[in-house]
Amino acid sequence: MKKTLLMLFALTFIAAAGTKAQFKDYTVKGGIQYNQLMPFSEYKASYSYTARAYLAFELSQMLAIELGGGFGQYKTEDDFHSVNTGTGTTGKQYVKTDIIPIDARLRIAPFASKNWNPYFYGGIGLLKYTTKELPSNITIPDYNELADSWTAFIPLGIGTEIRMSDNVMLDLSGGISYPFTDQLNNFILGKWEDASANLSLGLTFAGSNDCETDLDRDGLTKCREEQLGTDPNNPDTDGDGLNDGEEVNTYMTNPLNKDTDGDTLTDGAEVKTYNTNPLKKDTDDDKLMDNEEVNTYFTDPNNRDTDGDNLSDGDEVLIYKTNPRVADTDLGTVPDGVEVGRGTNPLDPSDDLPKPKEEPIKVGQVITLEGINFATNSADISSVAEGVLERALGYMKDNPDLEVEISGHTDNTGSRAHNMDLSLRRAESVKAWFVANGVSGSRISTVGYGPDQPVASNDTEEGRYQNRRIDFKRLK
Repeated sequence: MKKTLLMLFALTFIAAAGTKAQFKDYTVKGGIQYNQLMPFSEYKASYSYTARAYLAFELSQMLAIELGGGFGQYKTEDDFHSVNTGTGTTGKQYVKTDIIPIDARLRIAPFASKNWNPYFYGGIGLLKYTTKELPSNITIPDYNELADSWTAFIPLGIGTEIRMSDNVMLDLSGGISYPFTDQLNNFILGKWEDASANLSLGLTFAGSNDCETDLDRDGLTKCREEQLGTDPNNPDTDGDGLNDGEEVNTYMTNPLNKDTDGDTLTDGAEVKTYNTNPLKKDTDDDKLMDNEEVNTYFTDPNNRDTDGDNLSDGDEVLIYKTNPRVADTDLGTVPDGVEVGRGTNPLDPSDDLPKPKEEPIKVGQVITLEGINFATNSADISSVAEGVLERALGYMKDNPDLEVEISGHTDNTGSRAHNMDLSLRRAESVKAWFVANGVSGSRISTVGYGPDQPVASNDTEEGRYQNRRIDFKRLK
């Protein structure tokens, strides 16, 4: 049996020499264990042990199959039957059984760090047991028949691997072994199966070529990280919130630069918080960088028109100076995009509603320009009159084929000859103002009617003020 155990150990070392990993990403690794047993049976526990060798085969990042076998002794003290030694004392009597466990275990390692790899295990196996020693002077029927058979058993437990070097790990574990027999101590009393608890100390070996290992569990092998220049012991070399494997294999970002596209947002923040493209400064192509949208304008970096007014956020900020988060910046009831499209000012609410359509002046129609009145004996245009003329100027420019007669009028103060001259000068003064503001003089004729066409009584100051006026008459 000892030769068998030595062969198992030798095979373990040979297999370990060809492995390529430690905690994760290995093809196969192996080790040896010493298990201190605590028997649970009808008898009192005594020194028991197993020595075990095993090989482990990785199934995934979390799962591995472990195959093992060993040799040991299941020893109990028969404190149930007293035996007189002939000296007046009761001597200790032992049952010693050789055991050979062979098992398959599923290892589950939910997480690992650089130096620790905690795991759970459970499995099933076969146990060869052979009773070698019994208490003497026991005359119970069947007791002296030495048990020699096979049974199934279930191993369960927890443990951890502790890195000692690149190639060697210390393995610590504890668990129970439950066999489907009650004859490991060669004595059956009721339904007590001969189970045991165990504490294990072992060494696990891996090969010297750890190129394919992934110690930091970032999805990149050690050799790949060396090629990239990343830290094989740090899953997030640049500290941007994305592990190196995600950056290289999923997002195509630079694992050595926390802000690949240079927009001052970290790659991790772009992916996990803002859902923006970490390879593109302006994800939505609105002429604003992602960081400007997030930190300055508080717009949506994934929507080029945050407020839905048909103007891109960039155009609103850079060209029109409107608020990219408010569809109608001037709150004048018309969206910014509509105002820009029709030529009104999206920052001025007064032009949001269309101006009433003016009825065209008919040929021969005379219109008095309210507000164009003159001081007594004066042809000077006042600042108030200029405001009225501005509106008339717009009408003249909007209707370039229009020709008008401008007529001047006075009250009856003074001589008629003087008033005729004064009224003409007033008409000429208005014409000069229009010409100075871009209207062709050929479109305007002038005439002075003096006091001959009053519109109010000259007996009052108010009436005389109304008579000192300018009239427009359409000629064409």
